[in-house]
Amino acid sequence: MRLRQIPLQCSLLAAVGFAGLAHADTVIDRANGYTLNTKGDLVQFESMAFDDKGRIIAVGAASEVAARAPGAKHVDLHGQTVLPGLIDAHGHVFGLGGMLTQLDLSATSSLADALKAIGQYAATRSAGDWLHGRGWNQENWKLGRFPTAAELDAVVSDRPAWLQRVDGHAGWANSRALAAAGITKATPDPVGGRIMRDAEGNPTGVLVDAAQELVNRVVPRLGEEEARRQLDAALGEMARVGLTSAHDAGIGVAEDRLYRDYADHGKLTARIYAMIGGTGADFDQLAKNGPLKSYAGDMYALAAVKLYADGALGSRGAALIQPYSDEPASHGLLFHKNAEIDAMMKKAMQKGYQVNVHAIGDAGNRQILDTFAKEIPATKTGALRHRIEHAQVVALADLPRFKSIGIIPSMQPTHATSDKNMAEQRVGHERIKGAYAWRTFLQQGSRIACGSDFPVESPNPFYGIHAAVTRQDHQGQPIAGWYPEQEMSLKEAFRCFTLDAAYAGHQENNVGSLEPGKYADFIVIDRDLFKMSPYDIYQTRVLQTWVAGRPVLQQDGR
Repeated sequence: MRLRQIPLQCSLLAAVGFAGLAHADTVIDRANGYTLNTKGDLVQFESMAFDDKGRIIAVGAASEVAARAPGAKHVDLHGQTVLPGLIDAHGHVFGLGGMLTQLDLSATSSLADALKAIGQYAATRSAGDWLHGRGWNQENWKLGRFPTAAELDAVVSDRPAWLQRVDGHAGWANSRALAAAGITKATPDPVGGRIMRDAEGNPTGVLVDAAQELVNRVVPRLGEEEARRQLDAALGEMARVGLTSAHDAGIGVAEDRLYRDYADHGKLTARIYAMIGGTGADFDQLAKNGPLKSYAGDMYALAAVKLYADGALGSRGAALIQPYSDEPASHGLLFHKNAEIDAMMKKAMQKGYQVNVHAIGDAGNRQILDTFAKEIPATKTGALRHRIEHAQVVALADLPRFKSIGIIPSMQPTHATSDKNMAEQRVGHERIKGAYAWRTFLQQGSRIACGSDFPVESPNPFYGIHAAVTRQDHQGQPIAGWYPEQEMSLKEAFRCFTLDAAYAGHQENNVGSLEPGKYADFIVIDRDLFKMSPYDIYQTRVLQTWVAGRPVLQQDGR
C-alpha cells in the first residue's frame, strides 16, 4: 500500500466560512475537526455553530465562530475528532433490521457451526412460525458446494425454514419450505433464476436469484409491529457506526409509509434517500405524483428507482460475457432481455426518476451501459445522475463508458476484501483487471459513491474506508493488499463516503461536508482519522452522532 500525505488546505485556526445573520443556537468548541470544502479540499476547524433548525452558521477558528454566536450554548469536545456524518450510498435498511432481529449466520465458519446456530435459534421460536435468517456463505464454510434441504431438515423439520445467503442472491430452504412453495422436480427454473438440483433433477434446497420468489411469495408478510422493530434496530445500528444518511436500495409502499411516519414524528434518526424497488405496481402507486425530492426537513426522499441486471458473484448468478472460470458450463444469469430492461428503465426515466441498476458481472454491466447510452439522450435525463450499483466486474473496454455516458459507479469497498477469496477463481486473471477497479474509475474522472450493501456487509463505514485504502481484511491480508494498484487514497475514500455519496443522491448542497448553510450532520470519533495508521482505521469507534444539530447517539470511549 502506498502511504500518501494528506494536504490540508487551511490551518487549524483558519476560518472555513460563515453564513449570514442567522442566530446560532449551539456551538461545538475545542474540536479536532476535519471536513471537505466545495472544491473537495480537506480542511480543519476547531469550532462550529449551528441554529435551532440544525443548519450550520459558521465553521472555523474558535474566536471567530464565537464572535458570530453570542448567547449560544457551547459544547466542549476536549480535542476529540469531528467528521461530517458518513453516508452509505447503497444499503438495505429493513434488511439490516432483519439481520439484527432474526437469525444471523454471517459469523459461522462451517456448515456444522451454522446448523448448531440454527437449531439453537429454532428452540427459542414458536413452533408454528416460519424460521427466518440470513448471512450464510458456503465459501467461508469451505464447503465446495451449496448446503441442502436435508441438512437443514436435520435441525428444523417441524416448520418451514428459509435462510438467505449473505448477498441476498440465494436462499436455503428446508423440505417444509419447499413443500409450502410447491417446488418439485417438475418445477421449471424461472427466468433469471435457478433451482439447484441433484443428479436426478430433484431440488436440493437452494434457490438462486429470481427462483427465490417461489418461496418469498408464500412467506407470511411482515406485520407492521415487526417492521417497526426492524427499522428501530437498523436506525440504532446506523447511529452507532456513524451513518447519518443512507440510500435504501429498493423499497415498496409499506416501507415508504413507515419512513414518512417516522419522519413526521421525529423518529427518523438518519436521512433516507430511498429507491423504489422496480417499476411494477409499487412504482405505479408511489410515482403518481412524481419524485419526492425532500420530505420533513430533508430527512426523507424518494426520487430513484432500483432495478436488477443480474445476480451475485458468490452464487455464480452474476452475468458474464464469457463462462465462469471455475464453472465453464455457466455464464450466470441476466434477469431480463434487452427489450424488457430497456422498457423498465425508460418508464422510470420518463417519470423523472434517477435509475440505479444492480449490475455485477461484465455482461450485466454492458447490458445496462448499452441501455443508458440509448435512453439517456432519448429521455433527456442526463442531469438525473443515473447510477450502476456495484459495477463490480466490468470489461476493460466498458470502464471508460461510465464517464462518457455520465453514469455514477456506486461501489462497496468491503466487497473487494470479502470477495478476494473467490473472485479471481470465478473470473480468472484477465477479467479481474476490470473488477473492483476504484483507481481506474477515479483516474478517468468518475465520482464513486461508496456504500456497504448492508446487511450483505457490515454497515460500519470505517470498515469501508479501511478496505478502500488498504485492500486488506482485518487480519492484514494480503500483506501488500489485494490488487493494491486499485486502492484509494485516504482523502478519496473519505470523499466517497461523504461528498460524492451526497452527490449521488442529489444532496450535496445539504450534506456531505460541514459548511455554512448545510446541515450539522456530524460524528465524534475516538481517534484522529488522518493521523493514525491506515491499517487500524477499521478499529475506529464513534462516540457521538448528530443529525441536524441534534444528538442521536452518545456513548463513552471505552
